[in-house]
Amino acid sequence: MTRAITSTLLSPEAGGPVKRTVLPSGLRVLTQSVPGFRSVTFGVWVGVGSRDEPEQLAGATHFLEHLLFKGTERRDALEISASIDAVGGEMNAFTGKEYTCYYARVLDTDLPLAVDVVCDMITSATLTTADVESERDVIDEEIAMHADETSDHIHDLFAEQLWGRSPLGRSITGTPESVAGLSRQQVVGWYRRRYKPSNIVVSVAGNVDHADVVRLVRKAFERHWVTAEAEPAAVRRGAGKTVPTYGGVQVHHRDVEQAHLVLGMPGLVRSDERRYTAGVLHGIVGGGMSSRLFQEVREKRGLAYSVFTFGSAYADAGMVGVYAGCLPKKAPEVLDVIRGELDSIARGNITPDELLRGKGQMRGSVVMGLEDTGAKMTRIAKAELVYGQLQTVDEILHRIDSVTLDDVAALAAELYAGTPALTVMGPFDEGSTAFTL
Repeated sequence: MTRAITSTLLSPEAGGPVKRTVLPSGLRVLTQSVPGFRSVTFGVWVGVGSRDEPEQLAGATHFLEHLLFKGTERRDALEISASIDAVGGEMNAFTGKEYTCYYARVLDTDLPLAVDVVCDMITSATLTTADVESERDVIDEEIAMHADETSDHIHDLFAEQLWGRSPLGRSITGTPESVAGLSRQQVVGWYRRRYKPSNIVVSVAGNVDHADVVRLVRKAFERHWVTAEAEPAAVRRGAGKTVPTYGGVQVHHRDVEQAHLVLGMPGLVRSDERRYTAGVLHGIVGGGMSSRLFQEVREKRGLAYSVFTFGSAYADAGMVGVYAGCLPKKAPEVLDVIRGELDSIARGNITPDELLRGKGQMRGSVVMGLEDTGAKMTRIAKAELVYGQLQTVDEILHRIDSVTLDDVAALAAELYAGTPALTVMGPFDEGSTAFTL
């Protein structure tokens, strides 16, 4: 029988060592011990997201995430939630474009319960016809609620504009039409094809012992998957063909009091070594109250309450952009100011003080973002499932400190010269010519 293989990825840093075990089934278990904490966050990450879906299964991954909470062979939906509530813990899940995560945060003494409950959901969900039909209505409500949150929904519309109807451009939740078309047989088939030990990473951070976690996880998964054929761990998603991008202007009419604008363009792929430079640039342009856009758009001109930059990076595509929310009559002027500032920065008009502030923001977000067990759990899981490497915090801070003005100026010139896309939402005619690029 093939034996489990255990290794230490990082010796003590930011709390304790990070250890990794690959079980014979291909399932990977990572832990970080954090002495002094009394909580533990236990996560199960599945290497499947909405971008993996063929168009006829759009929304299936998110649908499945909902269904796994509906019941197993051992627990109904109430028993799943009540078991964690009874010990003062919390449990949830989320679906991304490239992965799905289920997690529970509990006291260290209740880790065995968390492992048993979450792994029971993953391995033995019943996925009944009744549950599929009832949850279909819940997801329709979720889609409608998200559409009402215009400041969030516009980002989905922008992704669709930038990447078209490619899997990256589609909404994670699917549409009411695609969700209505999903049968139980299709969802169950998606579950069986994608939820396999070799495609799963278990990540745990807190007051834990690695050997104890491996024992608990192995027992929980082998309760149902003991006969699963041993497979090597799934190949990490790599860069494939370049995802086509599209520019232009799209105006979406909504009877709302505020206008929403997203101006963006293609960004860096996940593996690009310039991602640290991109983080510093983000801080300079629109990452905080001292950023160029916040000062120009809000503080000096009073044109908008909210304005900030954002970015996303995937295996073979990325985006960068600016969001602003303002009174409809001010939207054209807001757009002009944003474009003017991006053009200025692309020409290298960045000061040494702005560089220092950009670095400081990124350093602070890295360090302070790792001050709870959930963030540590997420960090080591993504290192395994997404990035393929786990850097120490000191290494990351060194990379940030190494960014120069020339680095930022060169990247800004490249990114902001990309073909822009503009998505506008508000009380405008959909054929409005008030917005141009």
